[in-house]
Order: sequence, then structure tokens, then C-alpha cells
Amino acid sequence: MAGNAAAIAVAVGIFSFLVNFSLHKLEEGHVGVYYRGGALLSNTSQPGFHMMIPFITSFRSVQVTLQTDEVKNVPCGTSGGVMIYFDRIEVVNILSASSVFDIVKNYTADYDKTLIFNKVHHELNQFCSVHSLQEVYIDLFDQIDENLKTALQRDLNEMAPGLYIQAVRVTKPKIPEMIRKNYEQMEGEKTKLLISEQHQKLVEKDAETDRKKAIIEAEKEASVAKIHFGQKIMEKESLQRMAQIEDEMHIDRQKSRSDAEFYQLKKQAEANKLLLTPEYLELTKYKSLTANSKIYFGPDIPNLFVHGTGHQPLTDVPEKPVSTAQEGTINPEVLSP
Repeated sequence: MAGNAAAIAVAVGIFSFLVNFSLHKLEEGHVGVYYRGGALLSNTSQPGFHMMIPFITSFRSVQVTLQTDEVKNVPCGTSGGVMIYFDRIEVVNILSASSVFDIVKNYTADYDKTLIFNKVHHELNQFCSVHSLQEVYIDLFDQIDENLKTALQRDLNEMAPGLYIQAVRVTKPKIPEMIRKNYEQMEGEKTKLLISEQHQKLVEKDAETDRKKAIIEAEKEASVAKIHFGQKIMEKESLQRMAQIEDEMHIDRQKSRSDAEFYQLKKQAEANKLLLTPEYLELTKYKSLTANSKIYFGPDIPNLFVHGTGHQPLTDVPEKPVSTAQEGTINPEVLSP
């Protein structure tokens, strides 16, 4: 009985040991690949618990989410022979799950050493070898990360489809201390020059602002003066027009009055012309004679009457009622016997 219990215990122990080495777990964002006797098996596994033959089969977990590989202390020689070192280069990349088997088969599960780390060293040395220290350290430094990303992705598209470079971040390289101090001094001088240039631009800007302000003020005054001048001209033109209208009205009134008088005289002449008949002339003659004739009554009528000025009394005129005739005229009726 004791022997059976011992056998069972041994069997349980062996089973637990085998399960411990055959059961494995894959985290989310990883794909499992398997080796048996050093050969890569074609099957892969997804995240979760899986079984394998212990001591015969082994597995590797390959990340298929976004990851960052750091390449440190990369030496680089410039075209002038100066050796510089890039302290850290970060390469953000992602591997497609469907490409895991092919990439692991061609470049092992440590594919990033071949496809990323070694390529970064190679591309940086290629870049530095054709550029001077001034270009690498200052002039073209902002282009290194983009150029490195483009070069890496171009090679990966041919060598390892399914591996994509998202971004590359390059830190400032380390240069010899003496050269660094010279650059710092040069940057200080450049900063002073920039400050001087900015101050000059500020002075010029202020002068330009004052000039524009003066121009605006002058244009404003000119516009106001032009408006006032235009108002005065309009006032003069209005007065001139009013005087012209008054003259025209006066002329029209004079013309109308002259036309009326002319028309009246014309009509009067026409009427007179119609009246100049023998009968009318005869009638007018008798009317005139009647108006100028004076009749005197009395027993003793003088032969001559003279009408003096100032109503002086007549000589030889009896004190009888008499009538005066027109000045300087002799009434034929008086002279008649």
C-alpha cells in the first residue's frame, strides 16, 4: 500500500515536472515561434497558454506592437577625418504579425540586430564620410534623422517586407573638447550678431513705422484739405449758379415785359390803323374844334382876348363873366361879327 502511494507520488511529480516545462504563456502583442532540434517550425502561436514537447521543443516570443530600439555610442568619421560619437539613436519600429515567420526564418528572432542596429551603423558612417564636421554637427544635423529613416525603410522594403520604421531620433554627437569650445565661442559670436541684427531691424522697423505714420497723417491732412477745398468750390459754384439763375429770371422777366409792351404797341398800332378812316378823322377834327371853341354871351364882347401868364387880369375887359381861351390862340368865333 505504501509502495503504491509512493508510485503515485512519483507519477504526479513527473507529470507536474513535464507540465511545467511544456506549458508556456504568450503575452498580448507577441507571436510565438518554435524550434525543434534547432530547426524553425512552421507553426506560430497567438497570445495565451500553449503546450509543447519539453526538452525537445523551444519557443521565442516575438513582439508585434510598436517598439523602440536604442543604438548607443555609434562612432562616425567625417570627411575631414574628425571622429565623433552619437551617444544614442532611437529607432521606433513595428513588425507585422503575418511577416513574423519569414523574418525570423531569414534573420532569426533577433532580427533587429541585423536589420536595425547594424544598418544604423552603416548608414551613419556613409552619411558622415561625405560631409564635414560643420555639416554633420550644425548645418545638416536636423536632416540626419529623416535621412536615416528613409535609408532604413528603403532597405527593409527589399530585405524584410513587413517591418516598418515609424521614426528615428538622433541625439547631438560628441565631438572633441577643443572643437566643441570653438563651436561654443562661434555660437556666442553668432548670437551677438543675431542680437545686433535684430536690434538693427527693430530700429529700421520703428523708423519705417514713423515714416508710414507721417505719410498717413500727411495723406489725412491732404484729404481733409481737399474736402474743404471741394466744399468751397461747391459753395462758389452754388452762388454762381444762383446768380446765374437770378440773371436768367431777370432777363426772362424783362423779355416778357418787353414782349408784352411790344405786343400791346403792336395791337394798339393795328387798332389805330383800323381807326384811320376818313369818317373817323372827320369826327376827330370836329371833336377837337368843339373842345377848343368858346362861346361868350353879353351885350359888349371885346374884339380881342389875350391870355397872359400868371393869370394877370385882362386889359380893356369889362367886369363881366368871361372865359379864357388857350394861350397864344385867337378863337375864330370871338372874332366873328
